[in-house]
Amino acid sequence: GIENYSRYLTDREPGEQPATLIDYFPDDWLLLVDESHMTLPQVRGMYNGDRARKEVLVEHGFRLPSALDNRPLRFDEFNQHIHQAIYVSATPGDYELSHSPKPAEQLIRPTGLLDPPIEVRPTDGQVDDLMEEIRQTIAKGHRVLVTTLTKRMAEDLSAYLMENGVKTAYLHSEIDTLERGDILKDLRLGTYDVLVGINLLREGLDLPEVSLVAIMDADKEGFLRSEQALIQTIGRAARHVDGRVIMYGDNVTDSMRRAIDETNRRRAIQQKYNEEHNITPQTIQKKIDDGLRSIIPQKESDKKPKLNLKKIPKDEYPALIKDLTAQMELHSANLEFEKAAELRDLIAEIRHTM
Repeated sequence: GIENYSRYLTDREPGEQPATLIDYFPDDWLLLVDESHMTLPQVRGMYNGDRARKEVLVEHGFRLPSALDNRPLRFDEFNQHIHQAIYVSATPGDYELSHSPKPAEQLIRPTGLLDPPIEVRPTDGQVDDLMEEIRQTIAKGHRVLVTTLTKRMAEDLSAYLMENGVKTAYLHSEIDTLERGDILKDLRLGTYDVLVGINLLREGLDLPEVSLVAIMDADKEGFLRSEQALIQTIGRAARHVDGRVIMYGDNVTDSMRRAIDETNRRRAIQQKYNEEHNITPQTIQKKIDDGLRSIIPQKESDKKPKLNLKKIPKDEYPALIKDLTAQMELHSANLEFEKAAELRDLIAEIRHTM
């Protein structure tokens, strides 16, 4: 490919920095980085990731050594181009804070919403306790997010909730972007009442219908239960006036304590501002749209199952239900919980018309 020869075509020395679009910007350009706690580490990792892939290709003769110089910028090279920047994040990292003499906090929301209250509960009987909380939340017409620490627990919990009649979806890494958007839309519409996930219930999820976020194994210190990760997860409950968070854990880790203290600090500032300005918090009103589906044609295989019951004799309904139930159980056994839930709803619709 052309990456073998780009160094020669641009007359660069081995290891020399490649040209990028940033080179075309004027000296006074401004960089805005959204979700900087996630974006900057990605910029840092691009060079090493690219080099690791190409070194294998070079070693086995699939690329020339010069291909290594057709690469992303190293972080220090990237920084040489940055003269002024705005980093935006609810959980800025050490780099952003060290490069911001006076960080600007934006804690007050136009809706007056507060950061959610947080409760820590023991893990003994946590599933039964969660089930009761879910039922109470659903009874109010609200939705629930549950974040687990492992894929196995997410699968088991999703299956358990479905077996107990809770309309549940499982959000995992194998779901593509379009399907992920469909699941989130269905949660808002009420097709599902509960969404279970691992590390996917964080940045970019604005779900005003969600009033309860449950964090399982909150006391297991690590990347998924770091202060930053916990604060981001807690924030998913900050779109609803009744938003709240339950952490299940037998100990309060340092990360939990810092996340709880920071959330309480922000909540106190927001509460004081509302009192001083006579503001009553209101749940965010957000239109439910088709997202990417509105601009990308839907494949036939992506469409949900539909039946025209008027064309099916009622005496065939029992056999139809039996067949659909077998399909539903097969999907459930294969951990395809979304497809199983669609068939479950279809079966319920048929039974309703019998």
